[in-house]
Amino acid sequence: MALERLEGQEVFQFLRPEQIMAISDVAEVIECRAGDTIYEKDTRADHFYVVLDGQVSLRLPGRSGVSLQVEELTKGAMFGSCVCFQLVGYSLNAQCTSDSRLLKIESATLKELMDSDLVLGYTIQTQISRIYFRRSIDTRKKLQSIVGELPRAPVRAEAGSSPRGSAREWGGGGGGRVGA
Repeated sequence: MALERLEGQEVFQFLRPEQIMAISDVAEVIECRAGDTIYEKDTRADHFYVVLDGQVSLRLPGRSGVSLQVEELTKGAMFGSCVCFQLVGYSLNAQCTSDSRLLKIESATLKELMDSDLVLGYTIQTQISRIYFRRSIDTRKKLQSIVGELPRAPVRAEAGSSPRGSAREWGGGGGGRVGA
């Protein structure tokens, strides 16, 4: 694995050359075709990936083969098993949407490196946390946008109630005058 290839990735950009070499020794580049599945939801989460070239779609599978695209990842994006969380299974499906080259790192091996070099571990964990936090915020915004586009069901008031609810529902007890 070329040293420059790892140095150019956001998650590894703050590492020292010897730290990058340690990771380089346990990483491999894999070639995937458009349509190839990298992993499926609930399969054992053993690897951490970085997109070197191409595109990968992260999808939440639903019923009858229908799935919701959560994220479209491009060059430099990381995905897969987050070594800090020690996930049992992946939470989404990952599929190439174009011919792609991916950096594949075994999570257990990366965790061993992080545990043996605490500065390396802290630096990588900080980067992973920042990236996943940004992705979480972006995903929430997308979901809010989708929910905002859903048609609203008309609210039907029950007989004898006001649109704002009764005094009893608001804790008023019904004994006094409102607005006096």
